[in-house]
Amino acid sequence: MYALLFRLVLARFDPEFAHHAGMVVVRILGVPPFSWIARALTRPDPAEKVEALGLTFPTPFGIAAGFDKNAVGVRGLAALGFGHVEVGTITAIPQPGNPKPRLFRLVPDRAVVNRMGFNNAGAEAAEQRLWKLRRRRPDAVIGVNIGKSRVVAVEDATADYVASAVRLAPLADYLAINVSSPNTPGLRGLQAVETLAPLLRAVKEAAGDTPLLVKIAPDLPDDEVAAIARLAVAEGLSGLIATNTTVSREGLATDPAKVVAAGDGGLSGAPLKERSLAVLRIVREAVPADFCVISVGGVETGAEVRERLEAGATLVQGYTAFLYRGPLWARQIRAGLRRR
Repeated sequence: MYALLFRLVLARFDPEFAHHAGMVVVRILGVPPFSWIARALTRPDPAEKVEALGLTFPTPFGIAAGFDKNAVGVRGLAALGFGHVEVGTITAIPQPGNPKPRLFRLVPDRAVVNRMGFNNAGAEAAEQRLWKLRRRRPDAVIGVNIGKSRVVAVEDATADYVASAVRLAPLADYLAINVSSPNTPGLRGLQAVETLAPLLRAVKEAAGDTPLLVKIAPDLPDDEVAAIARLAVAEGLSGLIATNTTVSREGLATDPAKVVAAGDGGLSGAPLKERSLAVLRIVREAVPADFCVISVGGVETGAEVRERLEAGATLVQGYTAFLYRGPLWARQIRAGLRRR
């Protein structure tokens, strides 16, 4: 049913408009009695629970950062069956993001190109929303993904991340440092080990007891992936998220002219599957068995999520397939996991 609705109706709308419209529905589903109905359809099996980061995740599958940038849809996403919701990316300073259009569907590839540019209302606004969420006891684990404010110079990035961490870490179940988006100038350069080490150290101190993870790009060479994984362990982080979007456009089925027209930005969805899985395996080999590794990139089915878990992922996240699968996607993933 949803596939037909997507093909005949939703695919005709501007992708960013469709996303905002979808978020309205998600927010409604977070409010009783709609949340009760949704929960009845998506209630997790107790056998799905995962213990990680000192937390209990009701299911290993969650929604990746980027879907709920301002922490407005957490309760609705939990009602739809996601075991954790990573909000953000949130920056210390509010920012509108890059000029529109900045979100493009590559339907033949079940992929998306985005150059959103960390559009969000800022850490202070997120702090207020998260405080209200905490008072209402959300049904999902809440991760908070933080990034560099665009107006802040790269050499001042550490203080900018620390400002966000001070505000948001006390309200987060875990905190994730995003140094891997391709849509903020200079950001990926922070992944260099000599630059990343002092950043991780400072943010970890600011985060206090809140588990801290770092999110990396899929486009790094294998040896750099392993080096960052080892650094994360050495600096006392609780985990690593692999991976963000890719700047690669190799092997796409979409008309090349349409790909060129979409322009720069991060590619997510099915084309990222193989590289994301490969990075997961590299990271898992480089870190201890009890180190949390969250795998994200290209998963769409329960079998693909299971493949990540069997390859060493502690938890798995998705995002892009939500656009193609619809509101019951998390339920379908978990049904697939149970069948296996």
